Amino acid sequence: MCVCDIANVLGMSKSSISHQLGTLRRMSIVKCRRQGKEVYYTIDDDHVKGLFELGIEHIEHK
Repeated sequence: MCVCDIANVLGMSKSSISHQLGTLRRMSIVKCRRQGKEVYYTIDDDHVKGLFELGIEHIEHK
């Protein structure tokens, strides 16, 4: 997702999202790729990805 999409979903400013994503990138939790002026982020840690998937599975189970 790009910063704009994440900001819209979470109802936060783009600068707040960018700051948090920068921290997560330095921790190797997310990775980014630039496409024109947009920067897209994906999870880059299989353990964190697994936690999110488990959380979504739990929510959908109810």
